[in-house]
Amino acid sequence: MNKKVLVAGAGISGLHACSLLLAQGKEVVLYDGNADKDPAELKKEFPETSNLQIVLGALPEELLPEISVCVVSPGIPMDSPLAEELKGAGIPVISEIELAFEAAKGRLIAITGTNGKTTTTALTGEICKNYFRSVFVVGNIGNAYTKEALKTEEDTVTVAEVSSFQLETIRDFHPQVSAILNITPDHLNRHKTMECYAEVKESVTKNQTGEDFCILNAEDERLKAFAPSCPAKVLFFSSARELSEGAFLEGEDIYVRLNGTTEKVVNIHELKLLGRHNYENVMAAVLMSLCIGVPMESIRETLRAFTAVEHRIEYVTEKNGVVYYNDSKGTNPDAAIQAIRAMVRPTVLLGGGYDKGGEFDEWIQAACPKVKELILMGATAERIAATARKYGMERIVFVNSLKEAVEEAARVAEPGDAVLLSPACASWGMFPNYEVRGREFKELVRAL
Repeated sequence: MNKKVLVAGAGISGLHACSLLLAQGKEVVLYDGNADKDPAELKKEFPETSNLQIVLGALPEELLPEISVCVVSPGIPMDSPLAEELKGAGIPVISEIELAFEAAKGRLIAITGTNGKTTTTALTGEICKNYFRSVFVVGNIGNAYTKEALKTEEDTVTVAEVSSFQLETIRDFHPQVSAILNITPDHLNRHKTMECYAEVKESVTKNQTGEDFCILNAEDERLKAFAPSCPAKVLFFSSARELSEGAFLEGEDIYVRLNGTTEKVVNIHELKLLGRHNYENVMAAVLMSLCIGVPMESIRETLRAFTAVEHRIEYVTEKNGVVYYNDSKGTNPDAAIQAIRAMVRPTVLLGGGYDKGGEFDEWIQAACPKVKELILMGATAERIAATARKYGMERIVFVNSLKEAVEEAARVAEPGDAVLLSPACASWGMFPNYEVRGREFKELVRAL
């Protein structure tokens, strides 16, 4: 009897995983713990003749012997009752990116880290698209790898943003070029300790060899400590000092030094990206692109034309002399620190949201010199306020909605100020995701 593949989670990645498996002729069981979902709605996503069974609510025990492998959505933790049940039944669990990798052709660039992944992935993808014939930009950036895997060819370059959740269950996933941009506290509610979180991030390299490349941040102590054990050839980037090999920022210029040759890449004023963290993203993208075979002149052209990704220190508009920025993707304190550092005006800061268990001290310390009023919402509002008061921040306002936050910001901001949405928290509880939060912010600002 042909065994079936269980796809756990009926979100976007789960549906695309089903499509890929069905295209490969597999028998598929789509499972979701939410019994309120409509099976007929889910079935509409697939041809009527599909070899697809849908199971909602509790997973029937009698189904387990029929399952050969489970493709798990990133949102399902490996210590969840479902994952424990599958492990107990001896069923291997793999991630959606593992499934896609096994089906895909060509070469792979995989980018992970706590912050900067989306910008770096978008930029690296753009550089590759402007040089190679066949390029796909996939993963956590909002385009499921499983959706594109079967379209890849032998000469394809795939650029993937991969999260710690996706890396938890990789098996043979093997990028020719990987990058770990930084490792700072995030998702500790899922990974429990920084050691576990760092190890999951570093696992992006676990199948790499000495013929592959891994790009690491020279200013990240954890990554410096990891470098000697990394199986790939390591190239560093630094925004703080000159390197004997790798990419570095010197004054206002970005340089690359490889095999004894030093070349100026670009002056930071030629870029449309703001902030030191973005110069780090640029350096990582340049190194990855060189490693995959893009010539420097082609890289330079793309760098000069590239604009910031949506929701990452994104310029929204100017109203009454006040500039509004959307940094909804600042879903943890470290990301939000980069956004506040990029501000060059007195700033009204909008923060708060779902509590992932991180601390807010460093974010507040970075914000103190620039922030004239802190507007807080969501589950973390009181905790952030307590931290802010500890560092002498007095002007703190609590609101119940993003609409109230924007109205308060517009009331208090004066010509020459900036208003920055950079929550330092996830959006869950108030919004389905950071994209919805960011788009609502932009609509509210434009409607002022």
